[in-house]
Amino acid sequence: MNKKAVILAAGWGTRLRPLTLGRPKPAIRLLGETLIEHNLRELSGLVDEVVIIVGYKDEVIREKIGKEFAGVRINYVRQDEQIGTGHAARMALPFLDEQFLVLNGDDLYLREDIEKCLKRNPSILVKEVENPKGYGQVLTEGEKVKEIVEKPSENVSNLINVGCYYLNKTFFEKDIEKSTRGEYEIIDFLKYYIEEKNTLYFAVAKNWLPVTYPWSILEGAEEVLSMKEEKREGIVEEGAFLGGKVIMEKGSVIKKGSVIDGPVYIGKNTVIGPNAHIKGPSAIHDDCLVGAGVEIDTSVIFSNTKIPHYAFIGDSVIGENCLVGAGVALINFLFGGDVIWAKVKGKKISTGREKMGTVIGNNVRIGANVSVMPGVMIGDDTTIHPHTLVRENLEQNTKYEYD
Repeated sequence: MNKKAVILAAGWGTRLRPLTLGRPKPAIRLLGETLIEHNLRELSGLVDEVVIIVGYKDEVIREKIGKEFAGVRINYVRQDEQIGTGHAARMALPFLDEQFLVLNGDDLYLREDIEKCLKRNPSILVKEVENPKGYGQVLTEGEKVKEIVEKPSENVSNLINVGCYYLNKTFFEKDIEKSTRGEYEIIDFLKYYIEEKNTLYFAVAKNWLPVTYPWSILEGAEEVLSMKEEKREGIVEEGAFLGGKVIMEKGSVIKKGSVIDGPVYIGKNTVIGPNAHIKGPSAIHDDCLVGAGVEIDTSVIFSNTKIPHYAFIGDSVIGENCLVGAGVALINFLFGGDVIWAKVKGKKISTGREKMGTVIGNNVRIGANVSVMPGVMIGDDTTIHPHTLVRENLEQNTKYEYD
């Protein structure tokens, strides 16, 4: 019997904007692969077929993945109306056998944890965390799940639901009602099953990373860097210094006088230096230029972005096809060591980080001697004129000049 899995990849990814303005969240790259590619590779050999539920910007995923990936057959089901994970999973039922795996498309999973979940059906993957606030918390009794409490105001368990399930078709027999968010939640199918059947097992994950907010990209890059083996396929000029783990793809060049303090990833055909300094964990993707005197600290730079000379990029994420002028400072801390707050979906929330710089979308142009305060989000296709100070989020297509 073929083993099958469902990957939920239809959502808008609004909390990850501006990085998801031009792509769905599962198509965000971490080092050489997108999130969905990473998870498909971890599934390779465990399942024979994957049904991907697509919706927002589905053409990006279809073009990237195709009909086969890493030996796994791929089918697509489009969710035209974004009305919840429960609705999305239910749409895949005609393509599935009696038992099947379900995963969130925007979280990072490891093969060994998926294997644990596949040992018993039905089963849910959980993880023990120090601070479970904001997550679905799982209460257990013996080998079984006793209750799932969705984001309680007071913590009831240190075990959280990580969005990986080994289910069967009986889970979806009951018609559930929409949640307070106006969506059909897969968690409500799980709650019904626990109440009616009293047989839901659990497995504890060793590694799992949710990619929820823009700063999750920094954490994700660090996690993936820790899993990758070092390789140096590019050119390192005499007079450059490389320390720690450095992963260089073909065609990349590190010029004289540059210092790379790993862990650092450098993509294909990227030029670093001369006299640049990159401090890890950082990832510089394909076809980038990090030029003379540029300092990058704990940041992710996506493909075809140019930072020609003398800029500081701290704890920041920069999208594709951007140009960052000389003297630009993406400031990453506040005096006094306070935690950085950022505005997401119009609401100020804590990043949980004492160092957090700027998140920049695609096709952004930043003029010389611009300074950007910590926690600022800058939308796609924005132009920031020289000698300005940016204190606030900028929407897509903004032309910004400080006065």
